[in-house]
Amino acid sequence: MRRLKFLSLAVIVYASLFFTSCESTDDSNDMNSIANVEDIKSTVTSGNWVITLFEEDGVNQTSYFTDYTFVFAATGELSADNGETSLSGAWSITSDSNSSDDDSSSDDDIDFNIFFSSPVNFAEISEDWEIVSYSSSRIELVDESGGDGSVDRLVFEKI
Repeated sequence: MRRLKFLSLAVIVYASLFFTSCESTDDSNDMNSIANVEDIKSTVTSGNWVITLFEEDGVNQTSYFTDYTFVFAATGELSADNGETSLSGAWSITSDSNSSDDDSSSDDDIDFNIFFSSPVNFAEISEDWEIVSYSSSRIELVDESGGDGSVDRLVFEKI
């Protein structure tokens, strides 16, 4: 009888630990919600942005974007201007759950898509970036490049 009570108690304790160790995600930080897609779009289209970090294959290449100001138009147009040179590109935000992109580790992440056809340095940031974090003044993006598993990082900050 004593052994049965101990075994029952052990099962209850184990089950309690199992269920309390499973965390639910906070909806306010859920990168998968449609509301967050609209929030990100609203955030990025308000104001001017600069690149504060671009790291490709472990090499910091931020200097290629020094003095460029980026403007994300609600129409999907993207411009970069440094006072001497103006470049045009495109941007969008998509959810992998409704995208045909199969190279993502998750089917439900939100991608920040950037496209510049030239110059070469700007073509390097033309990717379907995964949004790691965002706020009203900062957007951090990552992309697993090539097949070697290296991770590129791109950070925009509002000015």
